[in-house]
Amino acid sequence: MRPFATALRKAGAADGLAVARLRYAIRGWNGELRSPLADARWALAQLAERFPGVPVAIVGHSMGGRTGLYVADHDNVRAVVALAPWIEPGDPVAQLAGRHVLIAHGVDDRMTSPANSEAYAERASAVAESVGYIGVAHEAHSMMKRAAIWHDLACGFVLGVLYDKSPEESVRPDATNVLAQALAGRRSLVV
Repeated sequence: MRPFATALRKAGAADGLAVARLRYAIRGWNGELRSPLADARWALAQLAERFPGVPVAIVGHSMGGRTGLYVADHDNVRAVVALAPWIEPGDPVAQLAGRHVLIAHGVDDRMTSPANSEAYAERASAVAESVGYIGVAHEAHSMMKRAAIWHDLACGFVLGVLYDKSPEESVRPDATNVLAQALAGRRSLVV
């Protein structure tokens, strides 16, 4: 996620965006332990203490995307960008109430399920402020083939939600249309 942190810092510098990265203390989800959730909740508490009342956007890949979706109920969280998230059919959506959510998944991903992500986005749309789902064509779990589009989606969504930036102000021209639709809560988009 280092390239995403760098892209977010660069894109949000003029607006005062602070970027923090989290490294989990324990590897893996670990069944009912859901190990990353304690670390993510700790990090959100630290951010709230350091930046009281400042809105937060979470950007995570794979298990990090799932973790971000699970901890979206923190008071300061306004947006979650879940990139190729590991989603299971029973994952909850109630914690997304009032949040803006973008789920982007490579259509060729064989590590995590694009179909599960799309179904989750549909369920989440009943409670979230907005939910966009974007299938990234010709892309797998690594997000390496079309890295620029992943960065545009993450940065543009974060800046759109936190700073009300239009896609034309924050991303390359080939991503503006799909990002505008995702910010408006359209699902089943392909880029």
